[in-house]
Amino acid sequence: MPTSPGPQHTTQPRRAAVACLASAALLLFAGAGVAHATPAEGIHNIKHVVMIMQENRSFDSYFGTYPGARGIPAGVCVPDPISHGCIAPYHSSRDKSFGGPHGVSAAIADIHGGKMDGFVEQAELGQKCGGTNPSCSSCKAAEGGPEPEKETAEPCSVMGYHDAREIPNYWNYAQNYVLQDNMFESSLSWSLPEHLFQVSGWSARCPTGDPLALDCTNSLEPILPSTDWTGPFVPGEATYAWTDLTYLLAKAHVSWRYYVYEGSEPDCQSDEAVKCKPVHQGPKTPGIWNPLAAFTDVQQNGQLGNIQSLNSFKTAVNETKSCGLPSVSWIDPNVTVSEHPPSRVSKGQAYVTTLINSIMRSPCWGSTAIFLSWDDWGGFYDHVQPPQVDQNGYGPRVPGLVISPYAKTGYIDHQQLSHDAYLKFIEDAFLGGSRLNPATDGRPDARVSVREAAPTLGSITNDFNFNQTPRPPLLLPTDPEPGPASKPPGH
Repeated sequence: MPTSPGPQHTTQPRRAAVACLASAALLLFAGAGVAHATPAEGIHNIKHVVMIMQENRSFDSYFGTYPGARGIPAGVCVPDPISHGCIAPYHSSRDKSFGGPHGVSAAIADIHGGKMDGFVEQAELGQKCGGTNPSCSSCKAAEGGPEPEKETAEPCSVMGYHDAREIPNYWNYAQNYVLQDNMFESSLSWSLPEHLFQVSGWSARCPTGDPLALDCTNSLEPILPSTDWTGPFVPGEATYAWTDLTYLLAKAHVSWRYYVYEGSEPDCQSDEAVKCKPVHQGPKTPGIWNPLAAFTDVQQNGQLGNIQSLNSFKTAVNETKSCGLPSVSWIDPNVTVSEHPPSRVSKGQAYVTTLINSIMRSPCWGSTAIFLSWDDWGGFYDHVQPPQVDQNGYGPRVPGLVISPYAKTGYIDHQQLSHDAYLKFIEDAFLGGSRLNPATDGRPDARVSVREAAPTLGSITNDFNFNQTPRPPLLLPTDPEPGPASKPPGH
C-alpha cells in the first residue's frame, strides 16, 4: 500500500502561487469571538465542533496542484477505451461538470487494483457511451473557454482539476489553516453509506421496521429511507437500528444538532447514475444526506428535535452574548450549494464561506473547530490508492480542511485519515475517549470493526497548537476574485 512521502507532521513553506491569496482576505476583528487559550486544557479548548460536508469531489480535483501537497504526479494519462488513447489531467475553468459514477462497482473499477486508471471508462459508461461514439471521448468541450449554452456530456470532465483560479477561498483556507492531503472517504461507496459512516462509523441493512441493532448486517448498499417519514417508525419503512454517535452524546449529556439546508437533494438508490432526480429535503425528510432522522436510537432518546433547519444554525451563531451552538454540529447542504455535479462550484464555495464567516463573526469562533470536507470522490480522478482497513473501505481520497483559532498555520497534514477521524476527535474532546464499540457502548450491534480505533487512523488533534496565541478570524468575500494559476501537475 502506498504511503505518503516525507515526515508526517511538517509545516509546508508558503509558495508564491498561494501566498498572494492572502492579500484578498478580509481580516476583520469587530464582533468576532476572541479565544483565551489555556494550554493545559489541550483538546478541551475546543467547545464546539462544526462539520461542514460538501459533495462529490476528489482531492486531486481541488488540490492536485497545491504547493507541497501530495498532488497529481507528472506524466499521468488515464486510458480512454473508446478512443484507444488516454486523457491526462487538465485544468478546467468550468463552473459545472458532470463527474462520474461513484457507487461500489465504480469505486472498484476506478481504483483497478491500485492502478487508479478506471475513471474515464466509468464516466463514459455513466454517460451510456458505447462503440466508437467520438462525442463520448472528446475533451474539447471541457478545456477552458466559455461554457456552452447547452450542457453536453463530457466524460473526461473527471480528469479536470481546479485551482485558486476557481476556488480561491478553499485555497486560502488551506494556506492559512490546515489542509489534509491523506483524507479518505470512510466507505468504498457513494453518498448514503458515507453519510451513515459520518454519524455512526458503519453502514448496514436492517430488517424493515425492526428496531433491534443486532439484527442489522453489514452493507454498502443500505436501504434508502422514506422521504415522507414523520415518525414513529412503522413496518415498510427503512430503519437504521444500529448505534450512532448521538447515542453516546445523549448518554453523556453532550449537546448536538444536525442542520439541514432545506431545498432538494438527489434521489438515487445508488450513485451509479451520473445524474439523479431531485426530491424535497428538510429536517423531517430522511434522505441520503440526512440519515439521522431514520436512526431508531435518535427517536428512542427523544432527540429528533435536534435535526433542524439551517435557519436554526443562523440563529445560534447570531447570538451576541454567548455562543449558541451545541457541542457537536453537522451541516447538510441542499443540492444547489452542495457542489454535487452538475451544481456550480462557485455557489458551493460562496455557501461554505458564508457559514464559516458567520462562525468567525460570532462568540463561537474562540472555541470552535470547523472540519470541512467532501463526502465522496464523485467519480473525479485521484491518483492515490485507498488503504483497506476492513471490507467496507476506505474509499478514494477527498479534500479535508481544519479551520480554528488553534489550527496550525499553512500546515499540510500527511497522516492517514478518514471521516472516522471526526468521530474520534469528538469522542476524545467530549466523551473521554469512549468509542462506538459494541463491547463497551451499552448498545451492541454487529459492525465489522470499530473504525475510530483503527491503528492506522491518525488524530486530528495533531492539526492544532494549543500553545499558540489564538488566531484571529479570516473573513473572506463570498464572490472572490480569481487567484493565481498553479504550476502543472508534477511541479
